Amino acid sequence: MPDATYPAAGEWRLREDVAATARLLKARCLTAGKSGNVSARHGRGFLITPSGVDYESLSGQEIVWVTGEGTHDGSGLAPSSEWRLHAAIYAARPEVQAVVHAHPRYSTALSTTRRPIPPFHYMVAVAGGRDIRCAPYSTFGTEQLARNAVEALRERKACLLANHGSIAVGPCLRCALDLVEEVEWLAAEYCEALAIGQIALIPDYEMERVLERFKSYGQPGRK
Repeated sequence: MPDATYPAAGEWRLREDVAATARLLKARCLTAGKSGNVSARHGRGFLITPSGVDYESLSGQEIVWVTGEGTHDGSGLAPSSEWRLHAAIYAARPEVQAVVHAHPRYSTALSTTRRPIPPFHYMVAVAGGRDIRCAPYSTFGTEQLARNAVEALRERKACLLANHGSIAVGPCLRCALDLVEEVEWLAAEYCEALAIGQIALIPDYEMERVLERFKSYGQPGRK
């Protein structure tokens, strides 16, 4: 069960936030049907959306607590089939507090070409590097997919999953959700640019400048 040192009220709020984030996946047109999954680190494990439950009716009570080994609470619901993906990311990235995985239209379409999103626009740096990698394909829900994603996310905050979709991580649920949406917007722009013709990419030295400027971008002190 979740770490007893966490107040019950805090856990309940986090469960509600996970459910609300999952509902926003559909509201923002980032996934269809029951696909995609959302999780937040909690105690010695994480809270994750259940498998095959309609997000529009999902409640915080239905969110499943899972350990890194796959042991889950007695809610009666099975965790998302992608729990290994989330567990591997939390194990490899101690700073990550939330993970959002979805099947957005353009990100998924681009992932079928198994190419990364290159530095065609400076906002590619929002994912933490000069490009947004595409992890090699592997069957959903497997350890191999989890390993592929962890490698593609090395020194990054988002990546594509070949023939599958996209995934983003962050210090909070809203951060990860917003990043999935940002990557989808970039994927759509890149697909349209490919249809037009040859693309002029931003050179590495300029992307390094952008990454440096992003460190102080916005309002760092505002929660």
